[in-house]
Amino acid sequence: MGKRVLNSFASDFEKMDKQDLLRAIAESEGRTIMTECIGMFTPQCEDVSNAELCAAFGSDFILCNIFDVWNPDIKGLPDHKPEDTVRLMKSLTGLPLGINLEPGKIVEGSDNPWALTKGRIANAENAIRARDMGVNLILITGNPGIGVTNEGILNAIREIKEAVGEDVIIASGKMHAAGVASEGADAILTMDDIDAFSEAGADIILLPAPGTVPGITLEWARERVTHIHKLGKLSMTAIGTSQEGTDEETIKQIALLCKQTGTDLHHIGDSGHPGIAAPKNIMAYSISIRGIRHTYHRMAASVRR
Repeated sequence: MGKRVLNSFASDFEKMDKQDLLRAIAESEGRTIMTECIGMFTPQCEDVSNAELCAAFGSDFILCNIFDVWNPDIKGLPDHKPEDTVRLMKSLTGLPLGINLEPGKIVEGSDNPWALTKGRIANAENAIRARDMGVNLILITGNPGIGVTNEGILNAIREIKEAVGEDVIIASGKMHAAGVASEGADAILTMDDIDAFSEAGADIILLPAPGTVPGITLEWARERVTHIHKLGKLSMTAIGTSQEGTDEETIKQIALLCKQTGTDLHHIGDSGHPGIAAPKNIMAYSISIRGIRHTYHRMAASVRR
């Protein structure tokens, strides 16, 4: 048996391959936190990146949103070459790192702040670039208004699985409708979607956390998490509706609901403050699902261990 995420230091994460990381998550029994952040926004701590702030408040994984693999823009990092961005972020946080890629199209002249660029599209070329940069996980998903469909996600899983599936964890799903009205509420993720994503090669399947999207109840999420586990895959509940910026009591309620679903990974989004969850909510979420013992251990552990 390898180390659990709960007990792992930076040097442990550095040695883990894809299967080691998946095993470390599973053996932590629903006590792993993935925190999303946006690097292109001005960091909350000015000359310290949002990723480092997420790590300081108890995150186990960093997930970068709006990360262009050909033009990475992460404010708050020391000077570096673009191709070294991921490895630098991993060395400063001591944590594994994932990025979002989206199965959508570039729309010229779009005023959508989430509009896609070449290096953010979910395809084999970008996945290979991400792997070579040191990315541990690719989440195939959709930002607000992009129009990402579950069919698009499915096709992207197949393509990316073939390209980097042996080296990089593939996660897939949606935190909200992502601009597709017909795939809102309880149609965000059907049992058929779960079967298809699993068969195509997803290692982790994402669904909205109970209480974060209209119609998403504990029972709805629990049924899907149970089904995901029967297929031999891991699940991740996600807060992607700006509730990462709510009060601590609400965060604690969502955390305990997610715990009751049986989920393996807990995701908290990037829009409490622009580009990052309210840091106090990262810590509150962590304490809710694993207590101060494991939360303080993660917060205190030096990246030099």
